[in-house]
Amino acid sequence: MREVEIITKIADNIEKVILGKREEIINILKAVIANGHVLIEDVPGVGKTTLVKALANSLNLTYSRIQFTPDLLPSDIIGISIYNQKDMNFEFKKGPIFSNIVLADEINRTSPKTQSALLEVMEEHQVSEGNNTYKLEEPFFVLATENPIEHEGTFSLPEAQLDRFMMMVRLGYPSKKSEKDILRLYREKDPLEDIGCAVSKEELLYLQKRVREVKVNEALIDYMADISEATRNSNYLNLGVSTRAMLALQRIAQATALIKGRDYVIPEDIRENVVLVLSHRVILSSVAKANGYNKEKMIWDIVKNVEVPRVNS
Repeated sequence: MREVEIITKIADNIEKVILGKREEIINILKAVIANGHVLIEDVPGVGKTTLVKALANSLNLTYSRIQFTPDLLPSDIIGISIYNQKDMNFEFKKGPIFSNIVLADEINRTSPKTQSALLEVMEEHQVSEGNNTYKLEEPFFVLATENPIEHEGTFSLPEAQLDRFMMMVRLGYPSKKSEKDILRLYREKDPLEDIGCAVSKEELLYLQKRVREVKVNEALIDYMADISEATRNSNYLNLGVSTRAMLALQRIAQATALIKGRDYVIPEDIRENVVLVLSHRVILSSVAKANGYNKEKMIWDIVKNVEVPRVNS
């Protein structure tokens, strides 16, 4: 399939600088072709920013990086109106959010007020300023990195912000073999400088269109509704998943099917992504915390108890 070839080219290109993380790269590409945003959480220095830069180079899209700091203001992200004395009116100067790919680096190091500047733009792909609304050029997606909340100088992302991210992934430390390969690769120069375009913008837009055409059986819609209901009725969760979360799960399942060369979704496409898509959106109850649960384990335990339908392609 043409779609599989395009995805493989992108992943192979990124792997020139990010070694030993094929699964994580594919997971991020699922969200990209599903036209969603990705939150990448991990400790500093494991390649989060390098991965996003490699993705931007591979797709040949406009790219901007915003370093989130405690003193960052909303206008530093979306832009600001400046009075033009010559024309005697205000001119809107667009901020770095006006790019195809936006790297929100260490997003949880800034205040909730500044984080909230991303809510509208992530959901509606537009910026409202005064009486004017500015549409962003497609494709548009935010890839945000964050450090674990227990690190110093971090702010918890509010639930409304977390819900805008289609999935959350973690890179983790490389294996010993991969780390040795990385040391050799970066010994003389930064290989990111040699990463060129792997696919065109038109090919990416084609993938995003094809994702929406992947068929989802009615039984699988019932299955996803059962999962969402189970999270909302669980005594281990204070906050279940939203409808936006289930729409994201459906789209990621469609993207997974496409990557695997199918034009229809099967239950495994849902099950393999359910933790990636849902875990960052829920809030554990005190009972869950007392029993040693984390969000990922809690979501998976809930899903395991939901009956899996038998679906014919």
